[in-house]
Amino acid sequence: MSIGFMGIQFGFALQNANTSRIFSTLGANPDEIPILWVAAPLTGLLVQPIIGYMSDRTWHAKWGRRRPFFFAGAILATIALIAMPQSSVLWMAGAILWIMDASINVSMEPFRAFVGDMLPKEQRTTGFSVQTFFIGVGAMIASGLPSILDYFGVQNTAPEGIVPDTVRWSFYIGAFAYFICILWTILKTEEYPPEDMELFQREKDEMNFMHGMKETINGLFNMPKVMKQLAVVQFFSWFALFCMWIFMTNAVTANIFGTTDTKSEIYNDGANFVGICFLVYNGVSMVFALFLPTLAKKFGRKLTHLLCLTAGGLGLISIIFITSKEALLPSFIGIGLAWSSILAMPYAMLSGSLPANKMGYYMGVFNFFIVIPQVIASLGLQKFMNFMQLEPIHIVTLGGVFMILGGLLTLRVEDND
Repeated sequence: MSIGFMGIQFGFALQNANTSRIFSTLGANPDEIPILWVAAPLTGLLVQPIIGYMSDRTWHAKWGRRRPFFFAGAILATIALIAMPQSSVLWMAGAILWIMDASINVSMEPFRAFVGDMLPKEQRTTGFSVQTFFIGVGAMIASGLPSILDYFGVQNTAPEGIVPDTVRWSFYIGAFAYFICILWTILKTEEYPPEDMELFQREKDEMNFMHGMKETINGLFNMPKVMKQLAVVQFFSWFALFCMWIFMTNAVTANIFGTTDTKSEIYNDGANFVGICFLVYNGVSMVFALFLPTLAKKFGRKLTHLLCLTAGGLGLISIIFITSKEALLPSFIGIGLAWSSILAMPYAMLSGSLPANKMGYYMGVFNFFIVIPQVIASLGLQKFMNFMQLEPIHIVTLGGVFMILGGLLTLRVEDND
């Protein structure tokens, strides 16, 4: 079930670790980078709940409920991943990011509901933790690809306005891995049919675009109580992550490698090292996911999530005090603990409070609280930086504070199946 999500993380990790680098290479000023990120999450506000709504009302005797969306998203995302490093101008890279993020969402959103569909409640914490393990495998490899290719002699610098070969070939490899992994899950899993096919058919007959939009809007105002409580936790923890993903490359290259010249070898070495740091936190996440079910059983899912988010927040805050690249790596261990829990605990707590026939739809609505902080981060953080005369490293630190706050808000969640 989870091999496909490993493939999705090849695309997601390549996007997170390299998009700001591609924008900078194509001439974006540091204060332009956040706004270039905003198009992608805006598509998610529409794509995720609509895809969830549609997948809830899809059934094919051979393809099942969620797998048609896995396949469609895989084709689109593979094309976008191949096209992204081919970008020759800034607007082209921004447009492809939009398409790539929407395509990844088409595959990724039904995967959350897939686990809820296929597993009984007593196995869901383990199910989401195993999914997190495979997310870590994919993201760890993808984050390190530019450095791995550089080690084997692939060119890591390029003329002005050209994406380096290390980044280019990383995206090609990621596209291949994305498609093959999704195909594996499609071919190797068999979904359960609806329990009441007659009722399911009636609901399917009601499905149309306007009905889907109405359901999506209504869902925001009629969320289950646990979902509302978790939404606030998600907002703060994902806002922290976007502070990291958008600003970490410029924070590290400026504060530790001492350069803002995107054409220099030092900058590209620094950008590669950010990929190594991301590899570390994804590797930690992958290993730690194996222990999450045991910790959740012993301490409860709420306390486990609080401790993990606190570790991640302290990791982000510590970066402002670091002056050497080697000393960065321990900070990303804490971030890895938080990332592991973020990918598993909220979904394990949420899935027990959702009606089975709306699992995909509510998972899509729940993802609003991943997208909304990204939109705010993309539109508002640069203006906030300019007004307060802050540097990227200060925004990374702010992200750490928000992550700890998200952890404390977990204590308000009523974690009952």
